[in-house]
Amino acid sequence: MRIMPDTEQQTDDIHPLFRDAPQSGEFRKLRKRIIRQVRAAIEQYAMAERGARWLVCLSGGKDSYTLLAALYELKWRGLLPVDLLACNLDQGQPGFPATVLPEFLQRMQVPHRIEYQDTYSIVKEKVPEGRTYCALCSRLRRGNLYRIAREEGCSAVVLGHHRDDILETFFMNLFHGGRIATMPPKLVNEEGDLYVLRPLAHVAEQDCARFARAMNYPIIPCDLCGSQDGLQRQQVKAILDQWERNSPGRRQVMFRALMNIRPSHMLDPRLFDFAGLRTLPERIEENSPEIPRLR
Repeated sequence: MRIMPDTEQQTDDIHPLFRDAPQSGEFRKLRKRIIRQVRAAIEQYAMAERGARWLVCLSGGKDSYTLLAALYELKWRGLLPVDLLACNLDQGQPGFPATVLPEFLQRMQVPHRIEYQDTYSIVKEKVPEGRTYCALCSRLRRGNLYRIAREEGCSAVVLGHHRDDILETFFMNLFHGGRIATMPPKLVNEEGDLYVLRPLAHVAEQDCARFARAMNYPIIPCDLCGSQDGLQRQQVKAILDQWERNSPGRRQVMFRALMNIRPSHMLDPRLFDFAGLRTLPERIEENSPEIPRLR
């Protein structure tokens, strides 16, 4: 179902998303920091192409609300020359408040599309009792979002993963997947026709939570995954929380490490030509005695 906002002319010089924003100095610093970090990620990873159309995925969580607000502020300032279409995929979870997001987006005059696809029943049917739902749920959701993006003429699917999501995924791959990998800020899907973008790559989860709370966004929790105990991501998150308590700033140091990789100091021969590694020719001075050869 496609819903577009009213075309009534705005009378204010600020987007409706920010009309009720707090005026405290603390919030202004938070907002400025988030906008600066989102802009840095967009520029650093060459996300924006002038005239492009982005499908901004909105789950109803704190992260996707923060993403939407940041992108609209950059667009309002003339710093993001793309069209934005917000999209919520209602996956048929029991008790999901289906009217919350459409009413919010309509009130905020944000162009949007609401799509209903009952992936919940598929996940419950296919995943054995006691196993985590995240992998299958994510694949089904991503497939539908790619389809919607194509139908809407979008060149990119934009997701609300933040710095902490990226770190947690890195350690999940390290601990459980046996590989060094994480969520990149920008990639091309397997079909090769869409970008997947993560403009919140530099933004801390705590800042998303503070921003969404201050803006009083109508948060919708994910009860499908949240109802399961012992998820690998929750375990990794607990480890990172403990490290952060023991050494404040540890998360940011680890995140910077993901941007400062030295292939020659890792162990993957596909990334660095160890076989072709050679020393410099020995420089023997004219008067130096010849070094005996080993027998």
